Amino acid sequence: MIEVEVAYARPEQQVLVGLSVPEESTVEAAIQASGLLERFPEIARSELKAGIFGAVCKLDQAVTEGDRIEIYRPLFHDPKEARRQRALKGL
Repeated sequence: MIEVEVAYARPEQQVLVGLSVPEESTVEAAIQASGLLERFPEIARSELKAGIFGAVCKLDQAVTEGDRIEIYRPLFHDPKEARRQRALKGL
């Protein structure tokens, strides 16, 4: 067994779940074992995107000891466009 963490954040709440998974586990298996998909029903399994320590990865990637798996939410606003709009307000 290896120790990993699975993280999910909403604007008002951040959750980090530590768990033990078998050595050959994938990112997807660790996410499922974390219970976060049940806890946050807005996470669409069909559109699940994840990464390890900020680097996007495939769900079938194997996890290693100490990995922090991050579940990503879809962006509602393009960050570049939001920055541009804030700059225009400041003029």
